[in-house]
Amino acid sequence: MRRARAKLRDRMPGAIERVYDNYNALVIGYGPTERASDALISLAVYPRWLNLYFIQGAYLPDPDALLKGTGRQGRYVTLESIDELDTLAVQALIGAAIKAAKVPLATAPRGRTIIKSVSAKQRSRRPDLGDA
Repeated sequence: MRRARAKLRDRMPGAIERVYDNYNALVIGYGPTERASDALISLAVYPRWLNLYFIQGAYLPDPDALLKGTGRQGRYVTLESIDELDTLAVQALIGAAIKAAKVPLATAPRGRTIIKSVSAKQRSRRPDLGDA
């Protein structure tokens, strides 16, 4: 997770980084303001994988058909490896999300990080190992 966060921070150095505990994932969102609704991209950390969410993903060009989901706005890419963040197709999606932002990202050298607790009721993040 640390490497994924660093890669996104490098790509969006002026973004406000919001870290919060959602009901089933740890989420790190990146946007131009503190408002969650202004986020461009979120990284959701699950026990066995990462999802890179594009908040306005339904409107992004996706020539490689990487985006999953059927919501009115959001789409995501499941990352099996952090190195997938460096692929040209994923980088193009990130660039398109930044370019399409209604509120542009700050050009400051470094944004700030805000840590919040959002969900009062939490699910366990430990993978169910069954009979292992």
